[in-house]
Amino acid sequence: MKQGDAGFGFSTILDYRSGEGRPQNVVGFDWPLYECRMKVLEEKKAQAEAVERWIQEIEDGQTRCVFSMFYINGMSWLKISDKVKATGDHREDYPRICIRDAYLKKIGVK
Repeated sequence: MKQGDAGFGFSTILDYRSGEGRPQNVVGFDWPLYECRMKVLEEKKAQAEAVERWIQEIEDGQTRCVFSMFYINGMSWLKISDKVKATGDHREDYPRICIRDAYLKKIGVK
């Protein structure tokens, strides 16, 4: 927001210098919007760090790898199934159902 015109906003005021009120635009940086966005960004960073710490605490290496590939690296289930050497017609379901869902069920999340 600090670079470019994205952070600039304007307000309309009435200018009475000539004796009657004429609308005038006042342009400036929108600090309240910037501070709100920075607060949201910090909350999202903290949430992402908490998720990464939770994933790193998973004891099983394959499960930790599947969670990391999907939630941190953003890989598709098909690419993950290629990495874990799943075979068959529904191979993208293997890491999702047999690894992720089974782990979540084991720890009582689902």
